[in-house]
Amino acid sequence: MLSFVFLTATDTTATSEYTQQVYQGSNPAVTSYTSQVAFPPLAQSTVYSAFPQTGQTYGLPPFAAVIQILISVFVVLDASPPESLPAGAALPASVALPAGARDQDEVGRRNSVGKAKGKGKKSDNSPPTESDLERIFLWDLDETIIIFHSLLTGSYAQKFGKDPAAVLNLGLQMEELIFELADTHLFFNDLEECDQVHVEDVASDDNGQELSNYNFLADGFNGPSGGGASGTTTGVQGGVEWMRKLAFRYRRLKEIYNNYKGNVGGLLSPMKRDLLLRLQSEIENVTDAWLSTALKSLLLIQSRGKCMNVLVTTTQLVPALAKVLLYGLGDVFPIENIYSATKIGKESCFERIISRFGKKVTYVVIGDGRDEEFAAKQHNMPFWRISTHGDLVSLHQALELDFL
Repeated sequence: MLSFVFLTATDTTATSEYTQQVYQGSNPAVTSYTSQVAFPPLAQSTVYSAFPQTGQTYGLPPFAAVIQILISVFVVLDASPPESLPAGAALPASVALPAGARDQDEVGRRNSVGKAKGKGKKSDNSPPTESDLERIFLWDLDETIIIFHSLLTGSYAQKFGKDPAAVLNLGLQMEELIFELADTHLFFNDLEECDQVHVEDVASDDNGQELSNYNFLADGFNGPSGGGASGTTTGVQGGVEWMRKLAFRYRRLKEIYNNYKGNVGGLLSPMKRDLLLRLQSEIENVTDAWLSTALKSLLLIQSRGKCMNVLVTTTQLVPALAKVLLYGLGDVFPIENIYSATKIGKESCFERIISRFGKKVTYVVIGDGRDEEFAAKQHNMPFWRISTHGDLVSLHQALELDFL
């Protein structure tokens, strides 16, 4: 089902002008933009409203479903919520969302595992420079692109009628792989208490020392305590020497990610590689090809010129990188485009991203939770909620038709 929520701006000055062409007869209204040729900024409506569902669930016809959403985006609607809010719709800002399973699920997620067609398509394989970008898609990870946390809580099995025991077993096995990869190769034992929002956050403390023969096990670094083996000199936490060793770990972490982003099996034993392949297949089967469906949109965006995918997750950075690698998303998200909101929250992460790419870029937020929805509202960004397979299908249709 469709669940595109267009968040409103309080500033009445529009950043771009658009004209609306309405075709007569049974054809829907379509908005055409004149300020830009390709991927213009989405105009903002004046009311933060709940948009009713179309009543269809999966495989929605593009013009019967997607365009209806576009019509509702640019029409001022009554802000009062319906008595029975459809699944996936958003309440107005003045109405508090009910507490319950959804709240518990999101709190649990933050505490788990740390947690072609149309205009503007890309003409070559070179990525766009940041100054050329026109549209950036800010993705949540768990229960948006991948299904992981809800495997452990049982919420996915309950919602979609799957075998709870089998689903839980898959989640536990994948969780074990995530921790093993994070601990063994990505320094999670050292970095769990030194979590960063972005892999480059401590790069200024790196003196550029060659690390090919550097012994991380013997340098005396032991997380924030700085207390290595007896008799070693490790430096005080936050001191120059300690920060330099911290920066070395994040630099090495970046190197490992870049070297194995397309071949995570190279970091695993033969037995664990076979396990990963089996888990990937079984999770894809039990989730009815959820990841493959999400990948269609990710790859379509990646194929465009002047567009970019950015990941903002509530999982700690190191386990998030392990998830991305194990779920086969390393080639979709460069490590520079991965942010962890564990420490600062998604709203602050969005602020950092805006500071990096600028305010002239149009940002579209895609996720399943209230964190990203609220953050999107605060920054007047459109928000596309993912609750079902149908939401992923409709997203891909909207992208194919150049509505996003």
